[in-house]
Amino acid sequence: MDPRYGGQDIVRCTVCETVVAPMHCEVCHIDLCKDCVEAHLADQSKVHKVVSLKQFLSSPKCPVHATKHCELHCKQCDVPICSQCVISKAHKDHDVVEMMENFKNKQTALRKDLEEIEKVIYPKFQKSEAFIKRKKTDRRKHFQKLKKDLNEQGEALHKEIDNIIQSMQTEIDEMDEAHLKALDKHENQIKSFITECKHIISDLKLLLEGNDFSSVSNFKSKIEYFRKCPPKLKISLPIFKPKEIKRNQLVELLGSLSHLSIETEVQGYTVPSSGAEFCHQDRPLLDVPQLITELKTGFASVNDVICLSDEEILVRCGGSIRKLYLLQGELVKSVQIRSGDWIEGIAVTRSGDLVCTDYAKRSINLLINNQVQTLIRLQGWIPRNICVASSGDFLVFLVKDTDAIIDEVYEPRVARYSGSTEKQSIQLDDQGKLLYLSGSNIIENRNLDICVVDWKLRSVTVVNSAGKLRFKYRNPPFATKKLFSPCGITTDSQSRILVTDCDNHSIHIVDQDGQFLQLINNCDLNNPWCLCIDSRDDIFVGEMILGHGETLHVSGKLKKIRYCL
Repeated sequence: MDPRYGGQDIVRCTVCETVVAPMHCEVCHIDLCKDCVEAHLADQSKVHKVVSLKQFLSSPKCPVHATKHCELHCKQCDVPICSQCVISKAHKDHDVVEMMENFKNKQTALRKDLEEIEKVIYPKFQKSEAFIKRKKTDRRKHFQKLKKDLNEQGEALHKEIDNIIQSMQTEIDEMDEAHLKALDKHENQIKSFITECKHIISDLKLLLEGNDFSSVSNFKSKIEYFRKCPPKLKISLPIFKPKEIKRNQLVELLGSLSHLSIETEVQGYTVPSSGAEFCHQDRPLLDVPQLITELKTGFASVNDVICLSDEEILVRCGGSIRKLYLLQGELVKSVQIRSGDWIEGIAVTRSGDLVCTDYAKRSINLLINNQVQTLIRLQGWIPRNICVASSGDFLVFLVKDTDAIIDEVYEPRVARYSGSTEKQSIQLDDQGKLLYLSGSNIIENRNLDICVVDWKLRSVTVVNSAGKLRFKYRNPPFATKKLFSPCGITTDSQSRILVTDCDNHSIHIVDQDGQFLQLINNCDLNNPWCLCIDSRDDIFVGEMILGHGETLHVSGKLKKIRYCL
């Protein structure tokens, strides 16, 4: 407040000096009563600016010009200024508004903030609080179930071990009994020989003592017979060779326990205009996707591709698997790590181990240090493709085991395995109809949806984690030269689904609800077959052989494409 008014209850008019002054001229710096205002404004030698004294006294004092009050506001600096500040270098060419206008603008902004906080932000936090409370309630049930499942698996393992021990003990008892019978039989034979020996000894003594010429002359020696007796009983006793008990093998038998994953996802929104809420996209799509690099895999075709890290990539062609080592995006080394198996699909566990499906052996195997360990041996089903869910479970696309050719598919389904135990089967929709006719690839989205490429239906079939159908992406909203031919599939950090269209040499990008977003067809793609995403959502696309005979085009290339910021 101006020191001239400090400690005074009543401000008098500067002109008449008698009447209370409710007004103030900011140009002349005088206080005016109502009667003097009109006369003051009649003086046209200046452009007067008369405001209420209350408004003048409430306006801040200029920190630069001590005698001035701030009647203006600088937009660029967002500070109140006086009229003298306007002509200074500090605020030269800056946008300036009156204090009252800025005051009203601030009030409008405050109202908007209040409305947004009350109607949008506060309810969001309330929902989040309710969500946390539900999670706390569910937490105890979930972890109790985890312990229950673990104990049941442990009991099953103990029971199986007890059965094995009992079976081996029975076998030991049978061998013990057989051993005893053999000894008894041999003992009886020895006793029989001993009796015969006694008789022959007695007979020989009588012959010698009798000195009978005829009896001695007719004697036939049995010494050769007795020299061969008794026969030697050769027995190899059984022994038990205990194997070293390895903890990791027991863990594999018992089952895997996935890690607790706690992530804080930064969420944003735009203020809804019609009640709808939109999630902030951290990585919006580029208008024009870019081809970053091409890599030669050494294969004629690439059936599968997996990003282990930004420097290591696995590629598969049939039963052969290679690891590619990259340095700043360039291939520096290629190492073959497996060859010869009839592999249909590969995936990588959370611990970094390679898991693959073997069509011929009807098994799901782990590949550790180039050694194959069978995890699951299927009965009546053939494993085709596989992925590892965020929980650590295996999601496997299965077909009925028949004598038909490989391209014929019967009763296809998706099975979820925890370790070697099947815990979920997804096969029919709510009307009891088959969800799938075939399957070439399977992936779990970040929202836990399960996405399967069905090449016979020419669609991507998406179900939720409970196995309920959410949607089928079939026909893109534009004309294509050939029918939509989906092959490879992956998802990115925004839960967008990316699927290759082999026959049209392109990649479709759709959102998590099946709405088409973008088409990648400008990166010289040749029959894109499989794809995966690296840490910054760049795509690695594997290509297949094109054509037949003289028109055969061998590619086997891996192309890196950037499609989002």
